[in-house]
This record gives sequence, C-alpha cells and structure tokens, in this order.
Amino acid sequence: MADDHVHPESLPRPAWTRWLLVSAVAIAAAHLLDETAWRLVRLPAVYEKDWGRLLRSMGFLPTWLLLALAYWLQVEDGVLRRRGTWLLVLGPTLGGLSAEVLKLLLRRLRPDAEQFGYAFRAFADGPWSNRGMGLPSSHTLVAFAGAFALARLFPRARWVFYALAAGCGLTRVMATAHYLSDTVVAACVAWAVVALVAARLPTTPAR
Repeated sequence: MADDHVHPESLPRPAWTRWLLVSAVAIAAAHLLDETAWRLVRLPAVYEKDWGRLLRSMGFLPTWLLLALAYWLQVEDGVLRRRGTWLLVLGPTLGGLSAEVLKLLLRRLRPDAEQFGYAFRAFADGPWSNRGMGLPSSHTLVAFAGAFALARLFPRARWVFYALAAGCGLTRVMATAHYLSDTVVAACVAWAVVALVAARLPTTPAR
C-alpha cells in the first residue's frame, strides 16, 4: 500500500512559518469580525436542529475515539494501522486538553448574550477553574484536530472533514457560546497539535 501521507517531520521549516503567518492574519481578522458575528450570526435554538446536533458532535471526543476504532478495525497494514489509530486518538484528545490549558492561561470569558465586549477573569479568581471561559473553543479545537488527523489519512476527502469542523465552530458562534475568534484560535492550535503528534508517530517503511 503506497504511503501518500504528508509527514510533518519531512515538512520544511517554511511550513511552520506559513502556519504562524496564516494564524496571525486569521486571528486578527476574526477579532475584527467578532462584534459583527456576535450580532448577526445567532440561532439560539441551533442545537434543537438535527444538523446542529450533528455538527456539534464533531467536537465530542468520543466521536473521534469511535472513528479511531473503526480505522483500527479496517486497516490491515500494521504500521499504517498504528499510525492512523494513534493520530485519531491523540490528535483530538491532546487538542481538547490544550484547549482547557489555554483557557486557564488566556482567561477570556464567554460572550454575554445581551452586550458585546471582552471580559477576563483575574488569575486570583479561581486560578484552576476554567468555568465560563471561552478562548479557545474546546469543541472547535477537538473538531479541527480530528479533521486535520483524518485529512492526513484520507487527503482526497479533506475538505469534507474541514467543512464539518468549521460547521462545529459555526454552531458555537450561533449559540452565542463563543466569539468567532474563539473558534479561529482553536482551528489554528489544532493544526499545530496534529502536526506535532504526527511527527512522533511511526511512519511507513520505505519501499
């Protein structure tokens, strides 16, 4: 079986430079659009819709653990099986953990449904509690980490995975659970998490 994955250990340094530049521009643009999105992109009942629940489930970690199991059951090549399974397990799992850690560090609260404005919690106020914090969006980070992992395994279908992850982030904004920038930061961090995980997994032997 030919190995057509892109391994981050073989990526040139400019790939990380591009990631930093694209992330910086995307995050800055998202902050400029936060108020507009907060005012216009609203659907409080989004999770009462079937499609809303579907998209939110992309940010539910057990979804990716089940997909990892399906991949493990399907693939016969030992190295590819281990690499793909661990990528689907560790990418979303570490993505979710990184979101929780970043929330404790950045400490920006979720949007107020009635009035736009960023609010932060002081470190002295519950330093180890991320209750009510929204930057970055955990659901979106898990969804994009899973999407980036699947894109490495099935590159031809990558835009399907990206669309599902983006949809997950969109529903979080629609539900006023997050600012647009919360979801964009999550997507940028997810790429880095998956790239770092993939760099440490076994690759297919040269043929």
